[in-house]
Amino acid sequence: MKLKLATACLVIGTFLAPIAAFAAAEGEVDRAHPMAFVKDSAITVKIKAKLAEEKMNSLVHINVDTDANGAVVLSGNTPNQAESDKAAAIAKATDGVTSVRNDIVIKPVK
Repeated sequence: MKLKLATACLVIGTFLAPIAAFAAAEGEVDRAHPMAFVKDSAITVKIKAKLAEEKMNSLVHINVDTDANGAVVLSGNTPNQAESDKAAAIAKATDGVTSVRNDIVIKPVK
């Protein structure tokens, strides 16, 4: 009986070892973990709040996305380059931000 149990554990361990090794080798933070999501959201909220303080008319057209490492991507559109640059500067000056990629498109108001 003990031999069968030991054999079963060995077989199961053999099948699960590559899965455990792959999971340990992943450098990515577990995005399903609540703390990773809270950190991302907190940075996004800080940036959105600072943009709102500036009373930028194009705020509703600017999207802020933050990854687990603090990298921010700004997207959407603004009527001029000055507002795009200002949004990027605000994001860069926010605590917890490690980098900013500005993908905001300039769409002049007609």
